[in-house]
Amino acid sequence: MFTFTASCGSVLPQNCAKFNMQHKNQPYKAMKMMLLLLCVGVSLAHDLTTSAQLKDIEERLRATEETLKELKRENEALRIFTKASSDTLESIQAENKAKKVAFSAGLLASGSQSFGPFETRKTLIYQKIFTNTGNAYDSNTGTFTAPVKGVYFFRFYAHAHPFKKVAVSLHKNNQIQCSVFFLKPETNANGSNGVVLSLEKGDEVNTQLWENSWVYDDESSYTSFSGFLLFPL
Repeated sequence: MFTFTASCGSVLPQNCAKFNMQHKNQPYKAMKMMLLLLCVGVSLAHDLTTSAQLKDIEERLRATEETLKELKRENEALRIFTKASSDTLESIQAENKAKKVAFSAGLLASGSQSFGPFETRKTLIYQKIFTNTGNAYDSNTGTFTAPVKGVYFFRFYAHAHPFKKVAVSLHKNNQIQCSVFFLKPETNANGSNGVVLSLEKGDEVNTQLWENSWVYDDESSYTSFSGFLLFPL
């Protein structure tokens, strides 16, 4: 039977040394390999984590962009709605303003005076303005011009002195609608008449003194002309 130790010690000292060194280095190589594999695993995990994070960030950015686009669309819709609401409000305000139509005026602003007689009919110009809401009555011409289509009420008064004929008519677009008439009364007399008219926008209403007749007024405003919008159409 052979003895390995003796043979090794005496016969193969160099081979034994190599054998011992190889077995002695194997644990270190294994440890190095494990460390290398661990580092590779950590690096791969890091790369995977970073890629996932980047993908998550990209998805969040896309979601943010979509949210911004939606907000822009909503903002544009809100702007359009606000503009439409503003236009509607302005239209309602203008319509309400147009609905406020009323005037009343006396023939003389001051003093006293008889008008007439004239050879032809004359438009009476009422110069003492009590109210003129909507500015539809023109004190320079004596004519009311309808600012909106609607139904209007008008009334006028005429004052007569004794023994003088008084004849005054209310006209719509130069067509007689109603009148006041006195044929030489024995005393002072007041007459009035009124009418409800359907007017188009731009229609004109005034009163006219007939030919060969008189009308009187003073600071008491016996002779006057009034009208107002009942409702628009």
